[in-house]
Amino acid sequence: MKEKITMDLFERLEKLYTGLVCDVLDDELGFRKNVYIMSHEIRPLYFGAVVTGRAATALAVPVYTEPAKPYQGELEFIDSLEPGDVVVATQSGAMNAGLWGGLLSTGARYRGARGAVVDGITRDTKAIMGMKFPVFIRGIGPADSKGRIDVINHHLRIKCAGAWVNPGDVIFGDNDGVVVVPQDIAIDIVRLAEEKYEKEKNFEGGLRKGATVAEMFERYKIL
Repeated sequence: MKEKITMDLFERLEKLYTGLVCDVLDDELGFRKNVYIMSHEIRPLYFGAVVTGRAATALAVPVYTEPAKPYQGELEFIDSLEPGDVVVATQSGAMNAGLWGGLLSTGARYRGARGAVVDGITRDTKAIMGMKFPVFIRGIGPADSKGRIDVINHHLRIKCAGAWVNPGDVIFGDNDGVVVVPQDIAIDIVRLAEEKYEKEKNFEGGLRKGATVAEMFERYKIL
C-alpha cells in the first residue's frame, strides 16, 4: 500500500531547500527536463518565504466586462481549500490586474492553506507580508480582478509558470524558486533529499577541517 502524504512530510521539506529536491529529481529519478521547475520569474513576495504543501489548482482567464456575480469562481475556490493545501493558480493572458490579494490570503490561511503560488499578479502586498503568508508571484500591481480576470475552473491539471501541476502534487518554494514534486514519488524524493542533505553537511565539515573540495567530492560524489 502506498504511503500517504501527511503534514509531517511538508514539515520535513521546510528543513531542506529547493536545490536539493531538484538534484534528486535530476540525478536519482531521471527527471532532467526542468518540467518540475517553475520559471525563475516566479519569486517570493518577501525574502525568506517558504511554502510546502499539497497543490490546490485554479485557472483564471481575462474578461472584458464585469460579470453578474463578481468573484464567484475565486470565492468557490478559496472555500474549497483544505488544511495542507497550497494555492497554485495560473492567470492566463494579460497581466493587467491582481488575481491574488490580502483578503484571499486571509481566507486561504483560515481554511488551513499553507501559501500560494500564482503565475500572475498580486496586490495588497503590505497586508500579505504583515501576516507572513508565503506568496510566490510573477508580479505586483494595484488593479482589482473584477471585470478583468475570472477563475473559470479549479482542482484540475494546469500549467503554472512552465511546470505541469496536478491537484495533490507537492509544492516546495523558497528563495531560489518553486519546485513541483509529483505526488506518487514525493515521499521517496523527500527521503533522498534528506540523505543528500546529510552528505552535504559532512562535505562542508570536511572542508572546515582542511580537506580539499576534490577530496570531499571523491568521498561523497556530490557538489
